[in-house]
Formats: sequence, C-alpha cells, structure tokens
Amino acid sequence: MTGLVVRLAEPGDRPALHALRHVVFVEGQGVPPELERDEQDERCDHAVALLDGVAVGTGRLLAPTAGGTATVGRMAVAAGARGRGVGSAVLRRLEQRAAERGWTAVELHAQVHARGFYELAGYTPVGSTYLEAGIEHLTMRKQLR
Repeated sequence: MTGLVVRLAEPGDRPALHALRHVVFVEGQGVPPELERDEQDERCDHAVALLDGVAVGTGRLLAPTAGGTATVGRMAVAAGARGRGVGSAVLRRLEQRAAERGWTAVELHAQVHARGFYELAGYTPVGSTYLEAGIEHLTMRKQLR
C-alpha cells in the first residue's frame, strides 16, 4: 500500500494507538475499557502502521514469561484500512521484533473470525475456543526461524 509505514512505536505514538484501539475494541466490539487497557501496555513493544502519517494499525508484543514464547496482542486496524495489508504488515513487524530479541515462538489469542488471517500468516490453532472479553477466541502459535 502506497504511503504505508510500519515501525516500532515511540512514546509519542501512544495516544494515537490507544485512541485507535478504543475505536476498534471498545466502540466497535463492546470490549469494556478497563479490559482493553492494562498494566502490560507499558512493558510491551508496540508497532504502529501509519498511512500518510495517520495511525491506522497497531499491535503489541509481550515478552515471554517462560519458554521463549512471546505474545502478540491488541492487533487493531482502522475500519477504512482493513483488507489492504495493514494487519499483515503490523504482524510481520512484531514477529521481526520477537526474532530480534531472540524469542523462538509467538502466540496470540485470535478472535475466531480472524482465524483465517492468522493461518495465512503461519499460525496454528492450539486448544479449544474460549471467551475473552465476551468474544470467542482461539490461541494460535507460530515458531520463528
């Protein structure tokens, strides 16, 4: 997509990322605000997708607690930018960051409707579906090279 830049977020990007997540998760999906924002945000690497300087996508990478498996979360793309490769670009940047840190695998809690998106990116379902913030999810995992 012309004009799209995906990079690790800087502290000054945080307000725009939180605003985007609020629109996508709280307003769009009914996730309670107290569940959307948590204490882990400060410990994560965040990626930002900018289209002509405007934040249209984001995701975060949480360090592994044990075993080398990092966690991708809070993947959000603005409605007008969906289906244009923004989510894939954010996911690739987060996976690249995990590899840079020497982590061997990434897992995520995919909303069931997004399962195909993550399977195309090389993720494999692990276990059964479950509810998270009132939305059906499935844990998916990918080994990094």
